[in-house]
Amino acid sequence: MDIFPDFGAVGAAADLRNIIGALMTYVLIFAVLMMIISATTWALATANGHYQTATRARLGFWVACGAAALAGLGVTWTNFLLGVGLSL
Repeated sequence: MDIFPDFGAVGAAADLRNIIGALMTYVLIFAVLMMIISATTWALATANGHYQTATRARLGFWVACGAAALAGLGVTWTNFLLGVGLSL
């Protein structure tokens, strides 16, 4: 049995796929930029003894890591589910 979602049944499915791909690209770019900014702030604040700022920068770094991971996992999870759907 060969079951696969019919993306052609949705009007402008190609446009929707392009929009989602562009949005995920922006999410990854901003997440990496926030990781760089937060890591730099974390290092400078720790070196200068500003521990409250260092704690907030560390939290920002981990939130940016989580956002990048979720954006990447979303694509991986969707491809995995489409692969499972083909094997059923």
